[in-house]
Amino acid sequence: MNDSVKNCLISTRLQGLIALLRIKQWVKNVFVLAPLLFTGEFLNIQSVTNALLTALFFSLASSATYIINDIHDIEHDRKHPTKSKKRPLAVGIVSIRSALILLIVVLLIVLGCAGLMMPNVLQIIVFYLLLNLGYTFFLKHQPVLDIFSIAISFVLRVYAGAVALAVPVSDWMFITTLCLALYLASIKRRQELSLNGTEGRAVLQKYSIFLINRYAEMSATGALVFYALYVMTAKPQLIGSIPVVLFGLFRYWYIADTLDGGESPTEALLSDWQLLFAIIIWVLVCGWVLWPVQG
Repeated sequence: MNDSVKNCLISTRLQGLIALLRIKQWVKNVFVLAPLLFTGEFLNIQSVTNALLTALFFSLASSATYIINDIHDIEHDRKHPTKSKKRPLAVGIVSIRSALILLIVVLLIVLGCAGLMMPNVLQIIVFYLLLNLGYTFFLKHQPVLDIFSIAISFVLRVYAGAVALAVPVSDWMFITTLCLALYLASIKRRQELSLNGTEGRAVLQKYSIFLINRYAEMSATGALVFYALYVMTAKPQLIGSIPVVLFGLFRYWYIADTLDGGESPTEALLSDWQLLFAIIIWVLVCGWVLWPVQG
């Protein structure tokens, strides 16, 4: 085997290892930054540093859960019409041994650094990892519990962001996050069922599109109502952000229903400029309104 072929194989394996981390999915961990925004701590350098470190730790922890899930599901993924072409383990460009080594390295970095730098956050990360282990081996096969497991992981991100800043967070924010995450998880299941039928996941055999649509409608309504209640009771100056949130919910459902997106919230966000623009506008509005008054 000549050097060019060896270099090509090394490059392919390296790309496969990076793909195992699913770095694009790290965007989900912006939920960690919600307390930083809503408490007005975003001008405090120490608070920003703590929030970003927590987001990084959660990103690496989520990568660890993806690796575990891919190892566990390797045989199933090889039979899946899409995952068989995209997942490095299913394709065969990364061995299980290499994936396990990467998993150990990532876990050591997360647990070691978080334990030394932010022990309070480490406790939440450990719970997050245990929840996802439960999801991989049991919960994702249980109807309703699978959706709630995904949603709770987002609530943990928000909670970790608050713990990192040592600030209280309104209960309204937690219930709003839960409803929003249930909405995203419901749409994800709807799209998996709609696009791939019951072959993609065993649990999809226990759902119907009609039922999941009801879940999504209830969750979206709850997210909007609880966010509005939070704004009116705790942050009335943010009343102007409610129409932006409503547009975002409408646009995401449009992407799912008309453009066949929504199976991956990350892909939907990164590929639709209107949804991305709405989120940027929402962040700018919140940042402007909540800008700390220097006294």
